Amino acid sequence: MTGPTEEPTSRQLFINGKFVPSSNGKVFELTSPYTNEKVAEICEASEVDVDAAVAAARAAFPAWRNLSPADRGVFLRKIASLIQDHEEEFARLEALSTGKPVSRYVDSSMAIETFNYFAEAGWTVQGSSSRNTPGHFNITVKEPYGVVAAIIPWNVPLASFATKIAPAVAAGNTIVLKSSEKSPLTIGLGAKLIAEAGFPPGVVNILHEYGPTTGTAIASHMDVRCISFTGSSLTGRKIQAAAAKSNMKTVHMELGGKTPALIFEDADLESAAEQTQFSVQLFSGQTCIANSRIYVQERVVDKFLAVFKDKFGAAILGNPLNEATNQGPQADRTQYERVKAYLSLGEKKGKLTLGGDAKDGNFIKPTVFEEVPEESQIMKEEIFGPVVVINTFGKEEEAIARANDSEFGLYAAVFTKNIDRALRASKLLEAGTVGVNCTSPSMAKDMPFGGWKGSGIGREGYLHSMDSYLETKSILVKTG
Repeated sequence: MTGPTEEPTSRQLFINGKFVPSSNGKVFELTSPYTNEKVAEICEASEVDVDAAVAAARAAFPAWRNLSPADRGVFLRKIASLIQDHEEEFARLEALSTGKPVSRYVDSSMAIETFNYFAEAGWTVQGSSSRNTPGHFNITVKEPYGVVAAIIPWNVPLASFATKIAPAVAAGNTIVLKSSEKSPLTIGLGAKLIAEAGFPPGVVNILHEYGPTTGTAIASHMDVRCISFTGSSLTGRKIQAAAAKSNMKTVHMELGGKTPALIFEDADLESAAEQTQFSVQLFSGQTCIANSRIYVQERVVDKFLAVFKDKFGAAILGNPLNEATNQGPQADRTQYERVKAYLSLGEKKGKLTLGGDAKDGNFIKPTVFEEVPEESQIMKEEIFGPVVVINTFGKEEEAIARANDSEFGLYAAVFTKNIDRALRASKLLEAGTVGVNCTSPSMAKDMPFGGWKGSGIGREGYLHSMDSYLETKSILVKTG
């Protein structure tokens, strides 16, 4: 596996339209999860760098706010085009940084579509009017916050880069974005394309950091008025607390999940097995919507398990740069050790019937546990690996109760040919998205995405993201 060939600037911070080293000269190492070799040294932002990035965004805001949606859209269309020109490079950098197989790389197409959509979406920012107050003509308007911030995850970094930046700047805000320490090269290349697209200095600022310092400084910053975060529930709680203790900035978050799938006896078992195994195997199980809990009606469990294990166990583990590979290593040693710890817990509480530790670098085999008590740790906590628990149920009510017995509520799925049952389950399942005869990663771009309970606050999506970056103002006009 060869190292990155991009210019050193992409490993620096991007502040006020320029690539700069960290103010304190600090760097951190990025290591390949496949070879365990050093890939690059990345500039590590400090609190001073956060202040500089926020100041640049604040200075750029008035002029950016006053542009028309069409004028802002020019830059968004340009970066969409540039990403398309660099799709192979983005895939290669992700394979180097996080071990994501190039054969499964979809981030770039998602980012291209997102930037292109929001290049036109600024025109949809509309208010309302009312003559219901005698002697007044009253209106509402939607206005940008000013400086907003985004903290993105490492599992789909380029898609998250677009999902945060595009609606925020289309709405007229300026932004400070922090990458994950696990995937800075992807975001560094994104920063280079921001510069190449000609965005005015300060409109988009990119910071890298290893550890909590920068994230805390952003969440606590008095000049940041809104923050969007995608990541773990634990970190989300810390961000919300920091936001509340500073200036009560608006917070929207997409957090962890523990996605249940209910497989009823009348379901298309072949399709259900194929979809659910893909959900939990995708990106080595490192997605918040992975089907990590599957409940199968007792009468069909043997048939379902046979198909599921055959397909799940057929994953090809190996070099993520190899087109034949469809499952790479865990993203780093920390993630690998985390998943291994859950494997040990699972073996104590249930039956390991497929997979386990590959004992080869940072790889975990596609793993199935059965007969796991519902109160056990691996049923309650997000594992973030290619690990699934498959338990059985008798009656519909039992399945729904078990699915809802979780502090997470991001995604759920139900497989059945009975439309009445499908509608009942869809109503009762406590999740922001419910798939019927489909499951994650199935999404609809024009539907809101976000979590219930501990899985988040707010919604993202083509028709919903911009509202997260806009304030509503009432203007009362006395007419007589």
